[in-house]
Amino acid sequence: MTGSGVGTAGNAVGARILLEARGLSAAFGGLRALDGVDLRVFEGEIAALIGPNGAGKTTLFNCLTGLCRPSAGELHLVAADGRRRLDGLAPHKITALGIARTFQNIRLFPEMTALENVMVGRHARTRAGVLGALLRGAGTRAEERETSTEALALLAKVGLAAVADEPAASLAYGLQRRLEIARALATRPQLLLLDEPAAGMNPRETAELDELIRRLRSEAGVTILLIEHDMRLVMGLAERIVVLDYGRLIATGTPAQVRTDPAVIRAYLGDRG
Repeated sequence: MTGSGVGTAGNAVGARILLEARGLSAAFGGLRALDGVDLRVFEGEIAALIGPNGAGKTTLFNCLTGLCRPSAGELHLVAADGRRRLDGLAPHKITALGIARTFQNIRLFPEMTALENVMVGRHARTRAGVLGALLRGAGTRAEERETSTEALALLAKVGLAAVADEPAASLAYGLQRRLEIARALATRPQLLLLDEPAAGMNPRETAELDELIRRLRSEAGVTILLIEHDMRLVMGLAERIVVLDYGRLIATGTPAQVRTDPAVIRAYLGDRG
C-alpha cells in the first residue's frame, strides 16, 4: 500500500492501535523536517521506519519521545484505559506512559557498570524519590534490591549477564548496543523505539540482534518500531514498513509491497523525475 494513507498491512490487520500520529509536522528555521505525517503503530508488531538520509526519521522519533515539539499535528498513545495525548509532554512523562528508545549514537554512562546503567533506567519506575534515596529507609533499600534483581534479569535477557560489573566504556560496540536496549527495557515500555540498532555491527552481531528483537516481542510482549538502514535486516524482520522522504510519508505496507513501490524506488535511487 502506498501514498499518504496508513494501511494495516502484515499482522497489523485487526490489531489495536497503540500509537497514532495525525498530521505531524516539525520545522527548524526554514527547514520542514516533517510534513503532515500520519503514522500508526499496532500493538504487538515489529515495524520499521526507513528512508534516505535526511528523510526525517530521527526527527519523528524525537517527536514521539518529547525531545522535539511538533509544530503541527497530534500524537496519541492509545492505552487500554484510553487515549493520551503525547505532543507537548516532557520526555520523562512520555517514558512513564510506556515509550522508551535507544539512540543512533549510543548514550550510555561510560564510567558506570552495565548493571548500574540498567538500574538508572529502572529508576524511572521506582517510588522512593530524592528524599527516600537520601534517608535510605527500609522501603528504599528493599526497592533498590528489587531494582538490582530486575536489572540483572534484563542483562541476562540481552546476553550481558557475564559483564554486569564491567564499565560500559569497556564493552565492545555490539555489547554497548545491547546494553542500551536493556536500559530502555528497564523502564517497562509498551513501545520500544530503536534508532539504527544494527549500525556498526558485523553480520554475526546483526543476526544476533535480529533474534533478540524477535524474542523481546514474543517473550516481553513489547511492540517495536525501528529505524534501520540495513535493508536485509529490515526486510527479514519487520512485518510492516513505513517510508519517509523529505519529511513526508510516501509508502507503507509489507516488505513485499514496499520493495516494489515506485515511489520508494525513486527515493532510494535518486530518480525524482
